[in-house]
Amino acid sequence: MPSAPFAPGFGVEETFFLVDKRSRDLPPQLPEAFLQAARAEFREGLSQEMFQNLLRLDMVQPSLLEIAEARACLLERRTRLAAIAGEYELAPLCAGSHPFADWHIQVPCDDPHYQPLFEDHRMIAHRSLICGMRVLVSVPPEVDRIRVMNQVLGWLPLLLALSTSSPLWDSRPTGLMSYRRAVCAEWPHRGCPEQLPDEPAFVAYRQWLLACGSIRRESDLGWFIRPSPQHPALELLLADACPSVEDALCVVALFRALVAWAMQQNDDSPDMLLQRLVLKENLWRAMRFGIHGMFLDASGEASLSAGAWLAQAHACFGELANAEGDSLAFTRGRHILRYGSSADRQLHRYREALQAGLPRQQALVAVVDELIAETVGG
Repeated sequence: MPSAPFAPGFGVEETFFLVDKRSRDLPPQLPEAFLQAARAEFREGLSQEMFQNLLRLDMVQPSLLEIAEARACLLERRTRLAAIAGEYELAPLCAGSHPFADWHIQVPCDDPHYQPLFEDHRMIAHRSLICGMRVLVSVPPEVDRIRVMNQVLGWLPLLLALSTSSPLWDSRPTGLMSYRRAVCAEWPHRGCPEQLPDEPAFVAYRQWLLACGSIRRESDLGWFIRPSPQHPALELLLADACPSVEDALCVVALFRALVAWAMQQNDDSPDMLLQRLVLKENLWRAMRFGIHGMFLDASGEASLSAGAWLAQAHACFGELANAEGDSLAFTRGRHILRYGSSADRQLHRYREALQAGLPRQQALVAVVDELIAETVGG
């Protein structure tokens, strides 16, 4: 593995709900004129997600080198999308879930890529009215991506906790800070990666799944971290979509530094069995409590707060983040821990509106208004 300081390239993909400005709900279908205008504006950088009212803006080619460049791109793309959407009384909303949209009435995208998902997974697919963020970080061809993945796995619940933005679903608080991850967990092959020692073992496993018909294509293997099917990179699929660009970039920069750190470690894998047990416990705690959880340390015997865990991360790979020009990732991480994640802000706004005497539906509308403002304002 590389021993010299290495700043890998990266890419980011965001998914957006398109909200009707009048009702703040999701229209089952988007106006064709809007879709044509958006496609003309973004060309191959825009695609529809599983449902008609979800759009994905791609910047996944891992060619970015500076977080400042990513910030400018994300802000500029959101501004352009909001301007086009506004002409059709729509607004983009970037969060893990819509607080009150009814998944029963949503129309699946007619893209042939998604049709098999609805055929194979039925209600699981129809319930997946959620938005995530995809982050790609380059890994040189000579480096085994599975070995790198095994090194970073234990840290990932911290990134989920920082990104949590889906506490509301079906017009009520779920009790989870990332209900999106609970929805994802209903799918086969979309949870924790299988315990594999290296990339040849991964390729053999993937080929076996294809051969026995468990997946139709390589991209159906959608673990929350995986070797990219298209690029020499690792993909993080764990994070909720973030209404705040700065929150999103915090996760991006931390993941980038974490992958760079992992590539400098020796090839000795951690205790895989213990790591998986701790990982599953910490993932649940991140889903349930977000930044307020108490997490198990690597030994599985002691607990630490999200703040103490972030401090450990800074001690472990903070210098790499500084070398990559991403030192603000830890500053932003501490800001989230102090002032709350998007999930915290949504719950606060909801309770505040209820305490002000608004009926529940109007309280949920107030949350949507705040999410739209944060999405468009960056």
